[in-house]
Amino acid sequence: MDPIIKQLAEELGQQPEHVQNVVRLLDEGNTIPFIARYRKELHGAMDDTSLRTLEERLAYLRSLQERRQAVKSAIAEQGKLTRALSAAIDGAGTLAEVEDLYRPYKPKRRTRASIAREKGLEPLADTLSAQGPDCPDPAEEAEKYLNPEQGVETAQEALAGASDILAERISDDAELRKSLRSLLTSQGELRVQAATEEDSVYRLYYAFSQPVRKLQGHQILAINRGEKEGKLKVRLEIDRELALRTVRRAVVRPGSRAMEFMKAAAEDAWDRLLFPSLEREVRGSLTDAADEGAIGQFALNLRPLLMQPPVKGAVTMGLDPGYRMGCKVAVVDGTGKVLDTAVVYPTYGERQKNEAIAALARLIRKFHVKHIAIGNGTASRETEQMAAELIRKVGEEGFSVRYMIVSEAGASVYSASKLAAEEFPQYDVNLRSAVSIARRLQDPLAELVKIEPKAIGVGQYQHDMPPKRLDEALSGVVEDCVNAVGVDVNTASPSLLTYVAGLNGTTAKNLVKYREENGAFTSRKQILKVPKLGPKAFEQCAGFLRIPESPFVLDHTAVHPESYAAAEKLLSLTGRTLDDVAAGRIGSLPEAVGAIGWARAAEQCGVGEPTLRDIASELMKPGRDVRDDLPKPIFRTDVLEMKDLKPGMVLTGTVRNVIDFGVFVDIGVHQDGLVHISQVSRRFIRHPSEVVSVGDVVRVVVLEADEKKKRISLSMKQVPEV
Repeated sequence: MDPIIKQLAEELGQQPEHVQNVVRLLDEGNTIPFIARYRKELHGAMDDTSLRTLEERLAYLRSLQERRQAVKSAIAEQGKLTRALSAAIDGAGTLAEVEDLYRPYKPKRRTRASIAREKGLEPLADTLSAQGPDCPDPAEEAEKYLNPEQGVETAQEALAGASDILAERISDDAELRKSLRSLLTSQGELRVQAATEEDSVYRLYYAFSQPVRKLQGHQILAINRGEKEGKLKVRLEIDRELALRTVRRAVVRPGSRAMEFMKAAAEDAWDRLLFPSLEREVRGSLTDAADEGAIGQFALNLRPLLMQPPVKGAVTMGLDPGYRMGCKVAVVDGTGKVLDTAVVYPTYGERQKNEAIAALARLIRKFHVKHIAIGNGTASRETEQMAAELIRKVGEEGFSVRYMIVSEAGASVYSASKLAAEEFPQYDVNLRSAVSIARRLQDPLAELVKIEPKAIGVGQYQHDMPPKRLDEALSGVVEDCVNAVGVDVNTASPSLLTYVAGLNGTTAKNLVKYREENGAFTSRKQILKVPKLGPKAFEQCAGFLRIPESPFVLDHTAVHPESYAAAEKLLSLTGRTLDDVAAGRIGSLPEAVGAIGWARAAEQCGVGEPTLRDIASELMKPGRDVRDDLPKPIFRTDVLEMKDLKPGMVLTGTVRNVIDFGVFVDIGVHQDGLVHISQVSRRFIRHPSEVVSVGDVVRVVVLEADEKKKRISLSMKQVPEV
């Protein structure tokens, strides 16, 4: 068995044959959503997150293998590759270990050691480092290497050159570096101090120290940013004598005549080469781990945000608040089509506010608006107060309208984008933003896919992350969410279609163009007519594309075309028909299959049992949105202000962001409140994500509300039990 397959199976706790199957499927060009949904028999029902972890780890191990071979080839070209060294490189478990082994053989720029070698001092270094029973006195031995022409005029100069050579050798020792790296990680301490006297957001770190092993990811990211901005000075510290003992043990032989010389070379190696290099490495490793943690948390937050239940079928008014440019208004129908736009100025004075209410009331009456979505940016508070007055006014006329504050993170990015210009060429940037806010309420997933994931604002320090790695992780989350929900092929935008398994920017645009030129799709088979969308792409995407206009009910479901025969066979076995599926008359299907036996039914249908269970589940809910089962968003009709908050008040709110040190909750006062990690749960937790996710509706109790600092402290664990 391939060693990589074996290692992946051990690391991920999966069966080797399942891992092997997944690797084969990936190598054949299959997508993660397709493998997760339609090849369960081959991988033991791993979910998409597990499959992406496997894919990432596979890529790392393969790159590690490639690097091992490249390093061995480079050393072999120098004629220095021994059997023992080759085995050590093959046994290296990380890229860092491979680079440590390569370090002595890696071409270097001109160093103090290389200059000493040019002066012919390497034999002196070899003699003294051997520290054998016949080791000569260093000063006496150095006299043999005097060479004024090469700049070696004294024994002291010769010994200094030999020491430089040995310091570099010591620094390049792979085992020693590994030991010292471990020592720095376990015993080192990160010390931070202010680099400026001015107050800043980094004041918590102006006199900060923490053992390396106890540092939190958010601390590392904050310190790194403060250092980059010139606000903080950062250094890694360790007991020098403790480190030197490790170095001396590796290179000094007690009793040798060269012992003191070797001690001095060891100290020089530590002070000048090892510590600066390892400090960079350890801080780099800390940053990498913090980055991965932050990216993981961002992905964790992004998923529930994208999967928020849509508010379908209702006419919605989007309000993009503002002062100078006014409040931008867009009314969209239940499908997201723009019905009307306007600009009102509720912040200009009482008269203008009343005019704004009158104008919006006319739009509500004309289009029978049910929901108002208000962006949470500048002037949101004033706009919310106006909306509450507006709702009371139209309520007296019999119109039932509710509002909700919607995160407008990334809306400005989208409204100024090329995509928005193509979608709404007739509207200016500001009005596009109002349309986006309205549509975010109606279908968060369809709208948010138009925005670069890192601009959505549910992470921490996302702008400091490695862009490529962040984009990969977040795009994977978006792809998984889009395919979990499924996409209406006749209404989806190119942006949404791009995330469907098997499609890309070109095929997504071609699909929309074909739709525009030929009318709505009426069967999945038609998708094969789209230019540049071949059989492989169709295999990957077909199950995730819904055709509501198709007379064939299976086209409305997540049943893959390759399993249509199996679905019809299942219906036949249980005495049901496709008409029963369309009419929703098969609620007892699982019981009917159970009477036959799932394994036996799967065999008769020609599919695996996991696939058969998925088919049965889809037949029971054709066209149903998986998000409909999630808690609905909270709408309001009146305004709660920060000054209204009193300690002890119990409120219901929506989780907006989950980070390392707590949870931000929208309780309807414009300013999100913080539930510190210590107040999240009555039980011990390592991270708030163990308890809550973005979009969760939670009950909180107010601990403190500071209007001046605009800080609200909340607790979840102190909420009285109902």
